[in-house]
Amino acid sequence: MLWIRNMRKTLVILTPGFPKDEEDSTCIPDRQIFVRVLKETYPQLNIIVLAFQYPYQPNEYSWNGIKVIALGGKNKSGFYRRLTWIRAWRVLKEINAAYEVIGLLSFWFDECAFIGDKFSKKYTLKHYSWLLGQDARPGNKYVYRIMPNGDNLIALSDYLVNEFKKNYDITPQHLVPGAVDTSLFKPLLAERDIDILGVGSLIPLKQYKLFIETVKFLKGVLPDIKAVICGKGPEMDLLKAMVLSYQLEGNITFKGEVSHPGVLEYMQRSKILLHPSKYEGFSTVLLEALYAGAHVVSFFSPMKTPFRHHHIVTDQDEMNYEVLVLLTNTHRGHEPVLINEMKQTATSIVNLFESNYKEAAIT
Repeated sequence: MLWIRNMRKTLVILTPGFPKDEEDSTCIPDRQIFVRVLKETYPQLNIIVLAFQYPYQPNEYSWNGIKVIALGGKNKSGFYRRLTWIRAWRVLKEINAAYEVIGLLSFWFDECAFIGDKFSKKYTLKHYSWLLGQDARPGNKYVYRIMPNGDNLIALSDYLVNEFKKNYDITPQHLVPGAVDTSLFKPLLAERDIDILGVGSLIPLKQYKLFIETVKFLKGVLPDIKAVICGKGPEMDLLKAMVLSYQLEGNITFKGEVSHPGVLEYMQRSKILLHPSKYEGFSTVLLEALYAGAHVVSFFSPMKTPFRHHHIVTDQDEMNYEVLVLLTNTHRGHEPVLINEMKQTATSIVNLFESNYKEAAIT
């Protein structure tokens, strides 16, 4: 790798994974949208992304004009993971020598935050770790390895601030909530031909069994109910077996992994996004569905202030009832609800590193 001394102000982003190319829209879509909008909003800021585990092959490439350095860790553990950390350290030293680094930003409080914390302390750089979801749950070993005081922690939601405080007695001092890129949405469609939409990984945490139970309940009242699930995961076969046993083949369609633009189109065709996950930091799916004009039914409220068209329920029975009430309400409305826009998120993050960038941003 050849580095030439360049005094451009540079922000280094540390992440477990990143899209392998510009067509890879399903790899952490919310994070890649943030990085792209960050570049668009601050074109004078040099951004370098260091991806620890994915893509699986070591590589250096350009993604939407942003340098990405893939270490190719392949999620291996033990000795191989430490080799990845050594490579990350060497690359960070080269970047720090070649550019005027304004700081490091870690996605999730994990190994990226661990390396970022150690490197920033050694070379006197700013470093922030962005709590994005499950990293705020109990059992995060990196909390005890790093022992943060909260000053360099960013939380994605009020819920994550409280969760991290509850589990580790540490309060993140910065709140930068989830957001959407409104430019990705097409004009709203006239017809909403999907009653209920599910979007997410088909894993136990997301509780798609409850999604199917809700459709089973609703079919007794609305025999022609139409539901779509976008996503893949280890519970796919189990969920399909449930659909067969409940005779819901004509009511629930599994679409598998769908590109991010495709997911947004499904949202704009849907009346309700049903999100039965038992844990959420601040689901971008929720924000995108609201902006797409769908109502959202879920178990969690990410922020202290409730959102219009977001319906919080406490259990399966309440979920069934709420969805039924919404579907039978012909005056429910489907106007877009914008909670946060990604450009503001980009500004909030950059201002943590360099306040003078606020005036330089493209508006």
